[in-house]
Amino acid sequence: MKRRPGEVRDAIVSVLGARPRGATVADIKGEVSALIGDVPASSVRSYLQLNTPGLFARMDRAQYVLKEFLDRPLNDRPQAQIKSLVIGNAKLFNADCIGWLEQQPPNSFHAVVTDPPYGLVEYTADEQRKLRSGKGGIWRIPPSFDGSKRAPLPRFTVLKPADLDAVESFFYAWARRLIGVIVPGANVVVASNPLLSYLVSGALSKAGLERRGEIVRLVMTMRGGDRPKDAHVEFSDVSVMPRSMWEPWLVFRKPLNGRVQDNLRKWGTGGFRRISEDRPFGDVIESSPTRPSERAIAPHPSLKPQAFLRQLVRGVLPLGRGVVLDPFAGSGSTLAAAEAMGYQSVGVEKDPEYFRVAQKAVPALARLKFNGA
Repeated sequence: MKRRPGEVRDAIVSVLGARPRGATVADIKGEVSALIGDVPASSVRSYLQLNTPGLFARMDRAQYVLKEFLDRPLNDRPQAQIKSLVIGNAKLFNADCIGWLEQQPPNSFHAVVTDPPYGLVEYTADEQRKLRSGKGGIWRIPPSFDGSKRAPLPRFTVLKPADLDAVESFFYAWARRLIGVIVPGANVVVASNPLLSYLVSGALSKAGLERRGEIVRLVMTMRGGDRPKDAHVEFSDVSVMPRSMWEPWLVFRKPLNGRVQDNLRKWGTGGFRRISEDRPFGDVIESSPTRPSERAIAPHPSLKPQAFLRQLVRGVLPLGRGVVLDPFAGSGSTLAAAEAMGYQSVGVEKDPEYFRVAQKAVPALARLKFNGA
């Protein structure tokens, strides 16, 4: 891949500019790759150690920092100006979660439930503007079904190898930031899809989280099942790929501090909250598509239904106490589910429009009534 002069250097500066405490070569490499595509670790080391001695300094434990930060105490190093608000038991921040996580104290959160944007171009400011205006853009609009107009979908079936590499790098960089701010034994539950879950799972494992399985959301989607494009008559008995009837939510955990019982006593984490005395938390949850009434409250293309989220959010805190984090909060559906369960929660959303929507959507979604939720 041909790069403009100084592109790798500038990306390293951008990464370390958001990390006043410094970062390892592996972390810097992962985050630079997430920004500009795959970059060899050797190129990163060359800039850090040889090419630009005036920019970077080596710290203890093989970490690097911008030289301009080195002589400042941590509390005097630059902090991003971040908008925030409190909604009931929830706190919501308008920020990029990568830089935001860097500023959080260790062991701040007890569980993570999130539906990430996968670093796809669909979620850039320009494409989101086109989506909201209904004019142009690359969002895929599925066909109508049973007379109902379908919502736009991100395109997961046409990603190029460079896109897939970027997804993997994005999740590795995110998980490396995340692991320091969650307590031992914290559950990390991440929405995925069958086409990309293997990449996400590999990146989270490489970052140091323990894979604990998957939660299956049983739901009929509009992905798959179509006949060959421009040949649907000729091959009328063929589906190009299976119609998706489930959605994987990856389950990870930060390594325990001792045994499960030790971790539960110290941190309140290390398992899932049982549904009842006789029913353990299960890995299959039946679900319906998100209702139009919920989409009217919280217009987001990836909005998940409250009836599903409340079951999931309730389960991630085994003792029913702690703070649930959603680093990709969107229009606030996870925070609303936590609010409905009486949990504390924190959300981070980069898009100013979704941040604005969430202010009203969180309390409105939390007030919705469901049988058993």
